[in-house]
Amino acid sequence: MPKFLVMVMSNPREGMEDEFNDWYENTHLDEVLATTGFTSAQRYQLMSQKGAPSAHDYLALYETEADSADAVIEDLEARRDERRQSKSINRRDAALWVFSPTGEAKSV
Repeated sequence: MPKFLVMVMSNPREGMEDEFNDWYENTHLDEVLATTGFTSAQRYQLMSQKGAPSAHDYLALYETEADSADAVIEDLEARRDERRQSKSINRRDAALWVFSPTGEAKSV
């Protein structure tokens, strides 16, 4: 089955950063793993940048296997009601991308 990397870029709503981070770390990541075929989840916060500025301060990376990239998104959306949603996330500028590997992973 093909492997995919799911990348979610997001920001908290104004004045809700603490609630956003608490929900994402202590609720959302675990619920995504429990309700999808995703095998790993980790968040990152933007600390430095160069070049075109990022519109997002937070990144979540998920790994999964599925029949297709479209199936990844379809499964995620189909089971959305099984996860608690938070008003702290700015949904208007959040973005999700599904990537497939173009070669073998390399490491030192």
